[in-house]
Amino acid sequence: MLIKLMRLRALSGMNVMYICRGIFKYLLTHAYRLVCNLDMSHITSQLHPTGTSDLARERILDAAFAEIRRRGFQAASVSAILSETGLTKGALYHYFPGKKDLGLAVVNERVCAELHRSVLDALCVTEADDAPLDKLVRLLDSARLWSLESIRLGCPLNNLMQEMSGVDEDFRQALNAIVLLWQDRVEALLRLAQAKAQLRTDVDCHAAALFVVAAWEGSISIAKNMQSMPVFVASIEQLKHYVSQLKR
Repeated sequence: MLIKLMRLRALSGMNVMYICRGIFKYLLTHAYRLVCNLDMSHITSQLHPTGTSDLARERILDAAFAEIRRRGFQAASVSAILSETGLTKGALYHYFPGKKDLGLAVVNERVCAELHRSVLDALCVTEADDAPLDKLVRLLDSARLWSLESIRLGCPLNNLMQEMSGVDEDFRQALNAIVLLWQDRVEALLRLAQAKAQLRTDVDCHAAALFVVAAWEGSISIAKNMQSMPVFVASIEQLKHYVSQLKR
């Protein structure tokens, strides 16, 4: 086709320059089509393996959660977090523009998840539960099984509330949302217990739920300060005694 084009234009007396332009346009068009039709998926998958970005972000959050729990948010070292993950500062700031952004992500994605695992999931109740209050008592009983490390480091939620609620409004709101979630979960349990005739009708479920959360967190805080598991267990036993007095 190219040869035919040249012969046709030569016979018509066209200038050599116009012939060259036609050749260049032909080559450019076919090169463009070749590139556009090229399957690049295998190259892209090698440059960005599936899930790599998510895994890096998760590693950063895990390392940051551990560092913040050990040292607090303000004293937490970004260098230590990077050393633990083996990632660069560029990778960290790609996901979290600043240290505060990282801290808030830790609150929302790690502190909240830890509370779900250790407390909230055990407090879930449905209409099928005939004795919902027993779930709360069993949870309090399980506190005896907490590790010494948990007492030594304290509750991640409580630690950050003590450190950050008075100095940063964004942190306060994020932490308060978790506290309210905990209180709501306990309140729902108490209201169901009331409906099932397991709880006294004169109990203010909203206020009682707030007290349960406050007493639990206070027990952990005191035990951490004293570095004593027996102090924690004794405090939780008193909370159990309070709950037992709510029964009908």
